[in-house]
Amino acid sequence: MSILPIVRRELQVAARKRSTFWLRVAAAITAVLLASGCLLIARSLGVSSAEMGSNLFYALAWTCMAAALSAGLFFTSDCLSEEKREGTLGFLFLTDLRGYDVVSGKLLATSVRGFYALLAFLPILAITQMMGGITGVQYWKSSLSLVNGLFCSLAVGMFVSAISRDSQKALAATLLVLLLLALGGPLADSTIALIRKRSAQPFWSLCSPGYVLVTASAWGRSPYWTALLITQLFGWTMFALACAVVPHTWQERKSRDTGSSRGWPYAWKYGGLRRRVKLRRTLLERQPMAWLVCRERWQSVVMWIMALMTAGGFLAVLCSALPMGVWITWNYVGGLFILVLYLWAASQACRFLIDARRSGLIELLLATPITEKQIISGHWRGLSRMFGLPVLLLLSAGVAGAIFSQRSFQQIASQAGSFTTSVSTNQSGATTNQGVVTYNMVAISSSNTGTNTAPTATSPSTGSAAQQWIPIVVAAAAAALTTAGNLLALGWFGMWMGLTTRTANLATLKTILFVQVVPWFVIAFGSMMLMGIVMTGFFRGSSSIQPMRWLVWWPLVSAVVSTTLALIKDIAFITWSRKRLYSSFREQAARGDGQQPRSLAAHPLPLAAPIPPVIPTQP
Repeated sequence: MSILPIVRRELQVAARKRSTFWLRVAAAITAVLLASGCLLIARSLGVSSAEMGSNLFYALAWTCMAAALSAGLFFTSDCLSEEKREGTLGFLFLTDLRGYDVVSGKLLATSVRGFYALLAFLPILAITQMMGGITGVQYWKSSLSLVNGLFCSLAVGMFVSAISRDSQKALAATLLVLLLLALGGPLADSTIALIRKRSAQPFWSLCSPGYVLVTASAWGRSPYWTALLITQLFGWTMFALACAVVPHTWQERKSRDTGSSRGWPYAWKYGGLRRRVKLRRTLLERQPMAWLVCRERWQSVVMWIMALMTAGGFLAVLCSALPMGVWITWNYVGGLFILVLYLWAASQACRFLIDARRSGLIELLLATPITEKQIISGHWRGLSRMFGLPVLLLLSAGVAGAIFSQRSFQQIASQAGSFTTSVSTNQSGATTNQGVVTYNMVAISSSNTGTNTAPTATSPSTGSAAQQWIPIVVAAAAAALTTAGNLLALGWFGMWMGLTTRTANLATLKTILFVQVVPWFVIAFGSMMLMGIVMTGFFRGSSSIQPMRWLVWWPLVSAVVSTTLALIKDIAFITWSRKRLYSSFREQAARGDGQQPRSLAAHPLPLAAPIPPVIPTQP
């Protein structure tokens, strides 16, 4: 037998897949478009070549790091658990194959697409070195840190897949481990430094692949090689654990529960007996599809936990004596929770239809009096019943946090503008604005000592109360509308992907990529370029206008432009997905897991061969 036969077979299969080629091409095109957008924005703002190269390098590097850390979610978190559900993993262990044969073959097969995409991204990243601001050592260290982040993400997904059987649970566990790995260390070091009132010292941050990228750009001595070694040890540990446990976790455990008592795993998944009976009486006769979709309880429980944590954190920050600047940090934390919510919505929207196609449930449903429209509308009602209230709580906390964040940003911008104006006026010989300087210094000190409310007086640089609160309310409403529209678009498009895609992880990746990631880049670059060009031309045309004063209105105009474009995008996705679901549901359901329809017309039965004549024997 050859060495590592599974590796050879999986690499041959991966090399023949069209997705391996097209993902590499898509990564190169994405890198070119991102670089072109950054260059156009920098060109319109009059940035120097060295600064332009540095900004472009960091934008591309962190975008590539985010994609590398996401590889484990969609490529490896379900590769072994899918084999367990289909019952094919056990056949491999009937031979003399070992755990490392299977795990290494799967890891290399799934890493080919991610590694090829990364290789297509690196030449575009190298162009920034010729622009200035980036050294060769910094480029090669950053490239090595990107490969390191890709390996760590794939290894974590492989370990979670080795101990899991459900695709959605594997996806959620991989996401949790990757978030702790990437953000847990820096947050722990920052918290320790805040408690001890000293500068942050990297200790737990050395375990983060993102921190390896940060130290790659540091001048002088840095813990780059130490952090790289620690993250590599973590990745190889995950790989070794996956090799050790996969021969013992592929069997389906026999339930010990008998009779009517099914134990706590069944109660955790479907709820107690009283809850099941009540749900059956409420929905089974009127909305049978909604009952099928919302039978499982654990997804809504997890969403309620996340919503209560967000609301509790908001109330804790609101009641604490922290400075107003903390709401800007809360805005970034809330953005992270929203990204997790988007991923969860896309996964949940496509999961039921994929499982129903694989088990043949859709064919059984189509044989009943239930119509295609009732199936689709029942699926949507089930999702709304499960996640409607926790999502509403999350949106409420997000809107309230956005209001305080915009207010904090407005105070910082107005104080900086008033302070700059007062200093420049006093340097020219005028003495009438000394009271303005005194007022703004008092406002700055009050905001830094822990008060969560703005000063009641109105400075000459901030305008009236209406001018202060109109941008805040509009920006918060824009954030709520954008989030709600994105969730609706992810839900409808995810249902279509669940009907047309073979695996849950691939359907989730397509939904997130087409609905959220690609349009986000287009909208962000388009609105930023438009705002930069308009504001730059406006300031150059009006020399009497204070730029820092108009900076207060930047969130208002930017929010209106971005929200309008995002809502147009969401409406287009919702309309297209609904039309496709209602018009071709039966046709797509007949295709099954493959792409060829399973119909007698497409695969006619062979005609019977003619019976040969009987030749009589000679007497």
